[in-house]
Amino acid sequence: MIAEPIVQLEDLRRSFTIRRKAGRVRRQTKVVHAVDGITASIQPGEAVGYIGANGAGKSTTIKMLTGILVPTSGRMRTCGYDPVPQRRQLAREVGVVFGQRSQLWWDLPLRDSFRILGAIHRLPTEDAAARTEQLVDRLGLADLLDTPVRQLSLGERMRGEVAAALVHRPRLLVLDEPTIGLDMISKERLRHFLIAERAEFGTTLLLTTHDMGDIERLCDRVLVIDRGRLVFDGTLPSLAERVALQRVLVVDLPEPRPDLRVSEAAHIGSDLDGQRQRLAFSPKETTKVLAEVSAVTEVVDLTLEEPAIEDIVRTLYGVT
Repeated sequence: MIAEPIVQLEDLRRSFTIRRKAGRVRRQTKVVHAVDGITASIQPGEAVGYIGANGAGKSTTIKMLTGILVPTSGRMRTCGYDPVPQRRQLAREVGVVFGQRSQLWWDLPLRDSFRILGAIHRLPTEDAAARTEQLVDRLGLADLLDTPVRQLSLGERMRGEVAAALVHRPRLLVLDEPTIGLDMISKERLRHFLIAERAEFGTTLLLTTHDMGDIERLCDRVLVIDRGRLVFDGTLPSLAERVALQRVLVVDLPEPRPDLRVSEAAHIGSDLDGQRQRLAFSPKETTKVLAEVSAVTEVVDLTLEEPAIEDIVRTLYGVT
């Protein structure tokens, strides 16, 4: 028996009418197609990256599949429910984290937000307490439980947001820019947690982000949207092969030196008389390049720059 998709979109569309003033009296109207005929499905247990430039239609899609927005046309099912008329039932199956919007109570201690969310989802008190304890332990929140949410750092609050979205053990976790503004340590901690959570509970993950590191670490499959239309649906390796964009390695050295020569990379620039150098290479050569650089010189610091989402979309869509 084939399992029903967690997310099923069929020719999904959402249009908005924008009214602009044209002169003192007359107004002009313009129809914007935020989502323009998307057909796709996500199977139980998949981890899917949903990427595109700002304004491509990502957040609009998420708002429709979670029942916040009504589609203009098309069909969709989320966790077996019609999202708008069955939004209350769907809420028990979906957890959502919006990177720039909080579901936590701003002036209350973090502990109270978890208790309130357990009650909202009508979880038995013992089950809610056990699940909260598990999330607190895995996300390192124990020392923060009595701190008002407004006093948490961005990284601490985002860990709290993820825990809040998972209190009721949803089948689908939707993350909209979850690592925006986080430092590298906070990002890695969150990524490790999400990998472990998915492995243990089979949680389906739908992730929108501008950070290719998130996509690479967390996702098996990528959907790319451009101007409301789906322009790519496939694996990350096939996306990298099709786009053929390069990573850039920034190397900080203890002292100035001539340009580094690495067989699998192209030298693209130096600063500070050669004390900082930049090398471009294919993502599949990352290990070789790092090993060769370490073999030929002492390194103070290394930084990897991923290709921008906008560059990926531009390349896919053939826009210069």
